[in-house]
Amino acid sequence: MNILGVSAGFHDAAATVVDPNGNILFAGHSERYSKIKNDAGLDYGLLHDVDRYGPISHVAYYERPWAKQLRRAYTGEGVQWSQLTTKGVVRHHTGARYRRARRSSHNHHLCHAAAGFQTSPFDRATCVVIDAIGEWETITIWGAEYDSTGRAVYKRLWAQNYPHSLGLFYSAITGRIGLRILEDEYVTMGMAAYGRDAWYYQFYDKLIQDPENLTFRENLHLGLDQGFLPSASNEDLAATAQAIVEDLINSVMQRAADLNFSTNLVYGGGVALNCLANRNLGKNFSNIWILPNPGDAGNSLGAAALAYGHRLNWTSAYLGHDIPGDYPVNDILDNLVTDRMVGVASGRAEFGPRALGNRSLLADPRGPDIKDKVNAIKRRQQFRPFAPVILEELAPAYFHMPNNWHDSRYMQVVARCRNPELFPAIVHADGTSRVQTVPKDGSGIRKLLEKWYVMTDCPMLLNTSLNIRGEPMVNDRDDADRFEMCYGVKVCS
Repeated sequence: MNILGVSAGFHDAAATVVDPNGNILFAGHSERYSKIKNDAGLDYGLLHDVDRYGPISHVAYYERPWAKQLRRAYTGEGVQWSQLTTKGVVRHHTGARYRRARRSSHNHHLCHAAAGFQTSPFDRATCVVIDAIGEWETITIWGAEYDSTGRAVYKRLWAQNYPHSLGLFYSAITGRIGLRILEDEYVTMGMAAYGRDAWYYQFYDKLIQDPENLTFRENLHLGLDQGFLPSASNEDLAATAQAIVEDLINSVMQRAADLNFSTNLVYGGGVALNCLANRNLGKNFSNIWILPNPGDAGNSLGAAALAYGHRLNWTSAYLGHDIPGDYPVNDILDNLVTDRMVGVASGRAEFGPRALGNRSLLADPRGPDIKDKVNAIKRRQQFRPFAPVILEELAPAYFHMPNNWHDSRYMQVVARCRNPELFPAIVHADGTSRVQTVPKDGSGIRKLLEKWYVMTDCPMLLNTSLNIRGEPMVNDRDDADRFEMCYGVKVCS
């Protein structure tokens, strides 16, 4: 019987199913079913897909309910009395559906560490977790390894606690420049390329208390009002925040490396989605693993991993809802030739915030007008960049890959493009691209790129998620039909 890992109640609810042999049978996002962006609850459709994989004997929850409620009481958010115990919180999110299953709850940051380590190729690793907030922890460093029985063992080596939080710092700046907290942080990252870090020292004077120990002068959970550096442009605020968060992440990584546990890095938490900062990780570590879903939704996998206890059989990020059938390589190519862009909704949905070819909007990266056209279709700000998906063995010929990043198959790091004038649709204002490399894995997107390369002598495509700004990604064929009808873009299945 299977283990069900659950993350729900705050934002980005998700569910993961692991079988008794450590196979990840399913992992999906609630928002893809409810159509509510960042949905905090478990949608019925998601649980229906969960149940397709067999009975559940154990439900594992992604944080300690009593510790979470204690922190809510401390911060004045109010105690949710029905969710004070593991039994209560599981019943709240799943009803009576799994009433006979065993229940367990696990530390939030430990779930992040486990989601990364137990899917990684490493037998021993330093795990770094940086997010907005768990129960109380905001940064943790763990030593992780397998014991003689193959069981994952974690030792907490260092931690920083609420209210001192790198994640809350970045979210506070996101709110200050008029964007949505806990949703638009990646927009802040993109905006940074258009500004200058001209307010670096003013940020430190007003906000940073001790950069070595990662402490702040005020509780940034409360946000920042418009009176914070009122003469600064939004672009300069974004650039300064990005520069500071990179320096602070470097401080955390240096501390982690100095603990001398392992030169293998497993990195998790929502801040691990900052692919611009990730280019620096190779300075301190030889090998890097970031789960393609390192945020809270990925903690459903982390909770299931802790309940299982051993290494999981990680094969790919294609773990969600299935649209059956062969990958429509030829149909996609026909539409790329005629329309220069096309949607694809085929196979199992990606587990994570980034489309990797199965729920993607693809386009020819060479056209000077393609970026603006795709941004217009997606209703996004025109400055927003797009990512290239490229044959892995050819990536070094087109991009300066960062040190110790041997691949970027989950679109987790930026690299400088060698010939940006040839591929204007996938190069940002700072000359970088958030690269997705595709290995020789026989996947649909691999076969597509191989044929596209033969046809055009171009080994890459523009790849962005198949959705409109503010809406979840397309999940099933009905979603694909609606996208096609509303936005006039062919979606192949």
